[in-house]
Amino acid sequence: MKLFRKIRKNLLISGKTKSYLIYAFGEIFLIVVGILIAWKINDLNEINKNRIVEVKIYQSLNDELNSNLSLLDSSIFRYAENIQTIQNTINSIRSQPQKLTEEIKDGIIRVNYTPTKLHSGSMSSINSTNKFEFIESDSLRDLIAAYPNELDNFEIQEAKINNLIVNRLQPVLETHISLLDILLIRDKKNTEVKFVSNESDYKELLNSRKFQNILVDRLLQTENQLIISNSLREKTQMIAFKLNKELDN
Repeated sequence: MKLFRKIRKNLLISGKTKSYLIYAFGEIFLIVVGILIAWKINDLNEINKNRIVEVKIYQSLNDELNSNLSLLDSSIFRYAENIQTIQNTINSIRSQPQKLTEEIKDGIIRVNYTPTKLHSGSMSSINSTNKFEFIESDSLRDLIAAYPNELDNFEIQEAKINNLIVNRLQPVLETHISLLDILLIRDKKNTEVKFVSNESDYKELLNSRKFQNILVDRLLQTENQLIISNSLREKTQMIAFKLNKELDN
């Protein structure tokens, strides 16, 4: 800087105005270039920081989505099994066999239902904070923004099925089926239970209009949940695929 001041002073003293102006413009140009370089370096540093945050967000989301895919695969398999079991019971009502098979009885009383709890922590965090701004892909942002609604639809349907089983189906079953008989079917080796078990009236249960209506309702609700689950799995897989593409870039 002292050198620059000395040059300017000598030019002014010598009266070389034109040379001074040229020099002054050159000095201004160098200053501007220096500022631009510093700004560019700072900009690149900011981009790198944002990219690091973006990758961490992607990795967290990717882990959550892969976990949900596994849960959905298990749930879809279970819904398909439940639908088949309910259909078998409905077929038994239609055919009215003289004696129900152990498989049919087992299907009637197996009403234990554990709702699937999908993970949503990372997704909720992104949608409710400024992390959303770090995602560059517009299509990925749209999918992530819509995903919580898809999860809500899934959870609402799970709650409907659980409520139907706990508050409607189980009380009807307990009216006609001995709890000890239920235990016997679940544990066929337990001969003591068989000795004290009160007789269950499966025929009366199957002929109960209340039971039939609940059974059909459960079938429809489960079929609906199977559709929702397949759709949610497809969207989950789509987001996971786009995330992997972004991580590879």
